[in-house]
Amino acid sequence: MKVSLIVLTYNWPEALELVLRALMRQTVLPFEVIVADDGSRPDTRELLLRLARDYPVPLRYVWQEDSGFRASRARNSGILAAQGDYVILLDGDMVTHPRFIADHLMLAQRGSFIQGTRLRVTDAETARLLAGGKPHFHPWIDAYYRPADAVASQLNYGKRIHALRLPWLARLKARSRKGGHVMSCNMAIWRDDLLRVNGFNEAMEGYGSEDLELAARLQNAGLRRRQLKFAGLAIHLEHRSRAPGDPDDPTMPNNIILRRTRQEGIVRCALGIAEHEAEPGSPVDLR
Repeated sequence: MKVSLIVLTYNWPEALELVLRALMRQTVLPFEVIVADDGSRPDTRELLLRLARDYPVPLRYVWQEDSGFRASRARNSGILAAQGDYVILLDGDMVTHPRFIADHLMLAQRGSFIQGTRLRVTDAETARLLAGGKPHFHPWIDAYYRPADAVASQLNYGKRIHALRLPWLARLKARSRKGGHVMSCNMAIWRDDLLRVNGFNEAMEGYGSEDLELAARLQNAGLRRRQLKFAGLAIHLEHRSRAPGDPDDPTMPNNIILRRTRQEGIVRCALGIAEHEAEPGSPVDLR
């Protein structure tokens, strides 16, 4: 199958360069890499033009004006531009293990979508990586791990055991229907399934829940969410978050939309990919 890997970015070209260079070192290369930009300054485009000279696969670029947090719209532009059969979503602060794509393909299965996880490293480890340090993937990297007495809802912290890459255990874990948390920073979906539900809901602007709402509609459409743990490893670079104080606040507009999607079994959002098809312009192929 052809893999279109879509990287969401916003005004952090130093991190984006690490992400894109890690994708160059994959044991299985994607068919294409599409950078979906939510309104970055020109230095991001300059970086991409420089990297594209020697990039091993087509490096494509979609950009939209900076009008606040519009990750849904940026990702939809990338999905519409994608030419592959299978879409892997990644954020521009996620440095991947060399077998990241191979691990996703290992579990790709019709009738389902894959939810991966992340290793959230500390400020010190982030600085080391940005200074040119080599990424490490093991349970002893300098990362934030959930304390033994912490409640399971503390989603900003991972489990040390999940820093292990054990493909045989990943296959077993993927059979479970329980656990895990939806995060679009590491997610894989068949492109035609994304088109069927009209992609991300662009009525959801501002930080939070757009990935949960997409997952809810995919499940309403009959797809099974499968976990990817002990494989598909990716380091999340630490940075200042744009999240509100309580992203689960039920009165937030995005959470109201999410609740309605779940309660009413909505499959296709009203404002999504289809609304882009009549727009002028096209992705820029930087090679």
